Amino acid sequence: MQEDPFKNPPQSEAETTFADYFHDPDAVADSAVAWQLESNGALLDAVRLLFQGTSALARLRLWALLTLVGQGKAFLSREELGSLYYALRPEAADAVIKRFRDASLLSWDESQRQYGLTPLAQQVSALLASLAQPVEDELAGLLSQVVGADQLGTLQGNQVHMLQAQLVRLHHEFSDAIASGSEFRLREARKRYDRAARLIDRASSAITTIISNARGERALEQAARALGLAQSRLLAMASQFNRALQQVDRQRVTLGTTGITSTDVKRWLQTQPQLDQLSKSALHSPVALAVLAPHEMLDVTEAEFERDRPGALRDEPLPAAQAAPVGDLSAVALPQELGALSSLLAQWGLDHASETTGGNTATHYPVHAALLADVGGVVARYAQVAYKAQLLPLLGDAQAQDLPGATGALARQPWRVQWHTDLTALEHPAITHLSSGQLEHSSATTPTQP
Repeated sequence: MQEDPFKNPPQSEAETTFADYFHDPDAVADSAVAWQLESNGALLDAVRLLFQGTSALARLRLWALLTLVGQGKAFLSREELGSLYYALRPEAADAVIKRFRDASLLSWDESQRQYGLTPLAQQVSALLASLAQPVEDELAGLLSQVVGADQLGTLQGNQVHMLQAQLVRLHHEFSDAIASGSEFRLREARKRYDRAARLIDRASSAITTIISNARGERALEQAARALGLAQSRLLAMASQFNRALQQVDRQRVTLGTTGITSTDVKRWLQTQPQLDQLSKSALHSPVALAVLAPHEMLDVTEAEFERDRPGALRDEPLPAAQAAPVGDLSAVALPQELGALSSLLAQWGLDHASETTGGNTATHYPVHAALLADVGGVVARYAQVAYKAQLLPLLGDAQAQDLPGATGALARQPWRVQWHTDLTALEHPAITHLSSGQLEHSSATTPTQP
């Protein structure tokens, strides 16, 4: 039967093995973690020797190791090592170097008379390098470890489980902040949540790759799927934060027209070191009654009696009947340019008919002849020319031909407009250039029936 080292401790702690602390020593052989620790026994012993002693000595040795590894040389002479630790006292530097040699972190080459960094020192420094980095979000460090290990192909299930545990812990913290209803706690938690969401969003593709590449390794596959579930639960909390912050905004009260809100008052109260001292100055001067003189009261009363007040509403009779004014119904007159253009085209139609009877078959006129024609014996202005140019598309329009009046008469004229792409120079006081075109008679544009 195995002896209990706690009830009957041996003479020396060196005599106690790792398996002596278990009820069943065979459980150590079945544990993958214990096997890995046994394989890294040299690394574990080096770390133990590095941190053995007081806290100040542990910090000194760690500083010296990271400084030594970070200088970039694998071999250093005694003088170079002394210049590297120039800030240390000689006895402290000698003690650190001796401890490094005892922990197999430094080797001494007698033939070359120089120190050399061992691979074990590189492993220890890589293990402890995060202690010399700025304190950041734990999620960022775990994400970088998982993503980096996946890129190198050394990812293990326990690393994924550590990241999953961190996501679950953040979910609980954010849930507690939402349940608290505290505005300041909510806003602080929302900042942390936004930072975590950005980190997860950047690593989402890597997490998807981990899940897809974990086939065949059951432990890693289960850990990756649990990580994906924790990630989705955490990202789904954005709507909960929005609802909680909206509820806080609805509960905020503005103090009058000053623009100061209850949030500002809370923030100011949090900056006060002694809240119990705030009321002393407020109660220092009690409220006193103001006494008014009799003549001042009379002046106020007289002013109140003399103030203008609206009179009481009285019954008023309805107004007498009045005759409706005589009116006339007048239609809006159409612009005279419409009638002038229609008359000109009708005259051209008559001229065309007479010319056809006499044997002359001229069937077209230039467009500017119709647009620049005088209106009422006055030279056409730019506005009149533009108005008549807008009327030309009515010629031959099937719907406008059924209209009564001058518009329908213009549409029924037997002329069709044909515009060209070039400009025609004109000698006119209002128009210098006009798009060239011609007005053709409908008899020339309509194909004859066989």
